[in-house]
Amino acid sequence: MSVKKRNSVFSVAFWKSLLWVQNKYHQHGVLVHTLRVVYEVLKSGHYRMLGAAFLHDVGKPFIAYVKDEEDREFGEYSFTDHEELSYQIIKNWPFVSEYTKNLVRYHYLIRDMKKSKKEDLPRYAKKREIWDGLDDDFKKDLEIFLELDDKGKGKRRR
Repeated sequence: MSVKKRNSVFSVAFWKSLLWVQNKYHQHGVLVHTLRVVYEVLKSGHYRMLGAAFLHDVGKPFIAYVKDEEDREFGEYSFTDHEELSYQIIKNWPFVSEYTKNLVRYHYLIRDMKKSKKEDLPRYAKKREIWDGLDDDFKKDLEIFLELDDKGKGKRRR
C-alpha cells in the first residue's frame, strides 16, 4: 500500500473522515456516504451488491491522510488504496461472500485505471492486468457499483 501509517480509532483523522469530511468529491463523511450508497443499491434493485455497499469504504478512516496543500487548505483527506485496505479488513470474514469481497476490493478499479493511465503508467499496467483477469459479468457489476457509489457522494462542496 502507498500509505504506510494507519490511523488509530482514537485519531482525529479517523473520526473527522468517518463523520464529517472526506474530500471535494464527497459531500459527507464515510458513514453518511456509505448509507447513501446502501440506499442507492436498494433503490436500484441490485440487492446482491448490498454487502459491498455497507463495506466498500470500511478502510477509509484508517487510511485518511493529508496528501498535499489542497487537502490542507480545505481540511480534507486523501484515501490512496482504501479499497485494498477495506478488502484486507474483511477478507477473512466467513459470513461475507467472495463476490462481496471482490466488489469491495475492486470497486475503485475503473476510476483508478483512468486516473493512473494519465499519471502513473506502471500503476496503470498493474491495474489493467487485474481488469483483464476479471470476467465480463463482474466487470459490468463493477461499472454499476461505481455509478451507485457516485450517486452516494452527493453534491460537491466546491
